[in-house]
Amino acid sequence: MRPYIQIARPDHWFKNIFVLPGTAIALLLYRIPLSDVALPLIFGLISTCLAASANYTINEYLDADFDRHHPTKMNRPTPSGLVKFEYVMFQYVFLTVAALSIAWFLGTFFFITCTGFLSLGLAYNVSPIRTKDRVFFDVISESANNPIRLVLGWSVVVDYAFPPTSVLMAFWFGGAFLMAVKRFAEFRQIGDPVVATKYRQSFGRYSETTLLLSAVFYAMNTAFFIAIFLIKYRIEFLISFPLISLMFTWYLALGLQPDSVTQTPELLYRKKHFLAFIGLLIASLVFLFLIEIPALHVLMNVTGL
Repeated sequence: MRPYIQIARPDHWFKNIFVLPGTAIALLLYRIPLSDVALPLIFGLISTCLAASANYTINEYLDADFDRHHPTKMNRPTPSGLVKFEYVMFQYVFLTVAALSIAWFLGTFFFITCTGFLSLGLAYNVSPIRTKDRVFFDVISESANNPIRLVLGWSVVVDYAFPPTSVLMAFWFGGAFLMAVKRFAEFRQIGDPVVATKYRQSFGRYSETTLLLSAVFYAMNTAFFIAIFLIKYRIEFLISFPLISLMFTWYLALGLQPDSVTQTPELLYRKKHFLAFIGLLIASLVFLFLIEIPALHVLMNVTGL
């Protein structure tokens, strides 16, 4: 039983925290109290976690032959021969049905988004599409899970409109930045391009330079869309922008370290100073939400040329 729980990766459920900003933004924009959506939010998180585990289950099984070439992933249950195909398929179907059953009761928007989340998992992992093997598309498709999670959180509150495009794009490019840094750390850790390609086919078209430059590209686009969102919806948040920039810089610095923790983001809790900084960033955003700075509104009231 334990190997099947492991391939569902419940230790990765923390990534579904990206559901909460979607809910928070919807509550703020539509002035809806949290108490009105607390129960749907709980069930929405459960549905999202089940769908994520379905994606992880199929990912683990289909990646077995590649994981055998990774120095640590070779010890996972599937490469070690500890799981059977029929039980893996049963688990995948069970998790998918359970996720969609809950999603159905949360509304059409949530159900369609959850279906998209599961479909993206298939496109990422299953041939002949398998975007995981395609250079740049591996990062772009995997990071699309971030805005999808955001929409899942949003649709718990709003069932008739999409979140602002700026915040969706910020989450997408932000996720791409995190994934590119992870790829960079993995590529550097393996150290041999031939072995790296056996583990992940897209590595055959990557280099440390292209991965690092792509991370910078994604970070710059994230900053651009965050700025649009902040200026349009809450200009006081602009004061937090240096902290947001420092967060990206710090994460990149972590990715440059030997045996980087960015290869396994679930272990980031060990970086206590970094987590304390994230707490400071969140606290600053809450503070800036609660205050008004009239001078900022005057300063940013710029007319066209």
